[in-house]
Amino acid sequence: MIPTRDGVGPSTVGLPGGSWPTVIDFFLERFPTVDREVWLQRMRDGLVLDEQALPVPPDAVYRPHTRLYYYRHLPQEPRIPFKAQVLYQDDHLVVVDKPHFLPTVPAGRFVQESLLVRLKQSLGIDSLAPLHRLDRETAGVTLFAIQPAERGLYHALFKQRNVHKHYEAIAPWRDGLPAVYRSQIVPGEPFFRYREAPGEPNSETHIQLMELHGDWARYQLSPVTGRTHQLRVHMAALGVPIRNDRFYPEVVNIADDDYSAPLQLLARFIAFTDPISGQPRAFQSRQALTV
Repeated sequence: MIPTRDGVGPSTVGLPGGSWPTVIDFFLERFPTVDREVWLQRMRDGLVLDEQALPVPPDAVYRPHTRLYYYRHLPQEPRIPFKAQVLYQDDHLVVVDKPHFLPTVPAGRFVQESLLVRLKQSLGIDSLAPLHRLDRETAGVTLFAIQPAERGLYHALFKQRNVHKHYEAIAPWRDGLPAVYRSQIVPGEPFFRYREAPGEPNSETHIQLMELHGDWARYQLSPVTGRTHQLRVHMAALGVPIRNDRFYPEVVNIADDDYSAPLQLLARFIAFTDPISGQPRAFQSRQALTV
């Protein structure tokens, strides 16, 4: 078991067959944007480990068909000024109300400033793992497993569509929206966007009007499938993009530290039968969207 550091688990890289004389030589080719001195300092600091969790020295000889682990470091990581709230915790689950703008897991510029790392640090649970992920821009209820041996049981609930999820969204009012919308969603351009394509649908969303506020409406969106950005793609395709969506229908360039207009999408409710206890579980966000 490779340990976490400050709540952050290591990244891993496999060493393929090749003729690199040292580990550093391989790293410089494998990660061309990271300078030699950065890798040397990480090794001096014990931040590169072998399969036995032992530090790899700066002059380590390259050994193919093995695996190394390294810890990412972002010295100027921006602080995200919003806090998550733990809604429920037992020996198996942690249920959290995630704020807008906080990534669920480390990604890109954010490592310490991710929900997973914050929870590991505040709860002292290194084994914590997300059971599903909300976009950085989306707020609401998200689940984490505590016991590694139980993750598969919870993941099976999502795979078998035995988890019932309801989202709320603020979007333009339009009469005649379908109660059920299906389409095929595929990766788009740029890399962080998705798009619809011809073909057999791989996504399904149920749509229900909750209330009207002039030209805006509050909708309940219930995804049957769990495609990345599914609700955002579907609402944009229907001509009612979710309020403050900076990816759909077009990309709007806004600084990461501009918190003035959060995406009006909230994971409001989640329910399932717990595979460990057999008891029904239901959790609801305490946050609210603004019209």
